[in-house]
Order: sequence, then C-alpha cells, then structure tokens
Amino acid sequence: MMPSFFFAHGAPSLVLEEHAYTDLLKQFAAKLLQPKAIVIFSAHWEEQVQTVSSVDRYSTIYDFGGFQDELYRMTYPAPGDRPLSEQIQSLFAKHGIPSRLDGERGLDHGAWAVLKLIYPDADIPVVALSVNRDLTNEQQYEIGKALSELREQDVLIIGSGGTVHNLRSVNWRAQGVDEWAGAFDQWLESKLEAWDTEALFQYEELAPYARMAVPTSEHFVPLLIAMGSGDANRQAQLLHRSYQYGNLSLSCWQFN
Repeated sequence: MMPSFFFAHGAPSLVLEEHAYTDLLKQFAAKLLQPKAIVIFSAHWEEQVQTVSSVDRYSTIYDFGGFQDELYRMTYPAPGDRPLSEQIQSLFAKHGIPSRLDGERGLDHGAWAVLKLIYPDADIPVVALSVNRDLTNEQQYEIGKALSELREQDVLIIGSGGTVHNLRSVNWRAQGVDEWAGAFDQWLESKLEAWDTEALFQYEELAPYARMAVPTSEHFVPLLIAMGSGDANRQAQLLHRSYQYGNLSLSCWQFN
C-alpha cells in the first residue's frame, strides 16, 4: 500500500534552496515506488466546498511576490487525471462529503514547489484538492479517510502546508529555533506517533503555544487530511524536521 505524506512547503523559494530538507525531497522519489498518480491538498487553495481539480494539463500559479525572478519563470505542466478526479468525487459522495469539480485552476506554489523537487519531470498525473479551514478537525481527518482506498491503487496522497506557520513571527536573520515553535512541534510529534486523535482534534486548546504556531489553520489542515488517509494502519513516522527564520517549520511526516 502506498504511504501518504505531509510535506511542509516553507517559502516559495524552497524550490531554489539547498539544505537537508530539499535534499530529502530530491531523493524522495528514488525511495518510493513510482505512483500512478498524485493527489495533493495545498494550503493555498481554499474553498468552502471541497473542490477537486479536473484539468487536462496544469498551468502554473505564481501566488507570491517579491521573490527571485527565476521563480516566475518556473513551470510545472503536469497532466491531470479526469477519471481519478471523478473517482475522488464519488468517494466523497459515498462518505457524505459535498464536492465539486474545477476544470480551470492551475497548481499554486504549495503544490508545484514541492512536486518540482520530488518529481521534476512533471510526468505523473496530478489531482489537486482544496482545503477549508472552517471545518472541524474531525472533518478534516474524515476527508483524508474517505480517500484512503486510493493508496491501494498506488495513488500518492500528499498534504502540503506547515505545522508551524506564523509569518508575522518569522525572523529573517535568526540562527536558532524559537522555543515556542519547538515546544509545539514536540507536542505534535508525541500525539502523531501515538495516533492520539482525541488530543490532536483539540490541539488548539491542548498544545503549547498553539495560537502562535497555528494562527490560522489552513497550513495545518493538510496534515490532518494526510493523517486521515492512513487511518487503516495508524502508523506515523517523522522523516525530517528543521526550521527557517526562527520558527518556520520544514517537516515531513509519513503515514503508513
């Protein structure tokens, strides 16, 4: 069965950077059976109704400003997979989750920056999905759980976001890690490894510095969705964790 993953996408410039986390992403494909398709939830696509992309080939969205010129010349023209998009919509309907198809939207940097590092040739079909921060944490988990059977079909499910993502608190010159960011991620690690959904669904009240780490939840939601897709086996493994600018987390979680 294909594992599911959560990847932090950091700043848009991640795709140009060279460090331990980008090394992991660049070497990732060599350690995993090549998927038949990729399903990716990006923190940067928010909709009130669960939306499933259904395109023939993706355009590239530059949903950022002020970064290196090279980023605005990058493209990720991955093919879509309309039959998979329709299958996903059917799975959502089976689990009582309203959804709709979108035949126009391209890939935002939460999707393409990560995918370009892992699969630079853009030759694997992709289905992008939206997130909705207004749902409960239980509902986010259930969205992932609804798609879990896709893993048996060699479909790679990815959540792209960030466990600690507070852009108002980043320090562009920081050398170390802010204590509050580390404390939140340590709490999160213990609950994920124990598969303690009861605590995770109440992380806003129970986790230390939760409001600092997750001021708005759209970047945290993809983690819960990816975790939900691993509900059958309930095994979580931290593959990487580091920080940029004092508290912007770069983490990778695998759910078997």
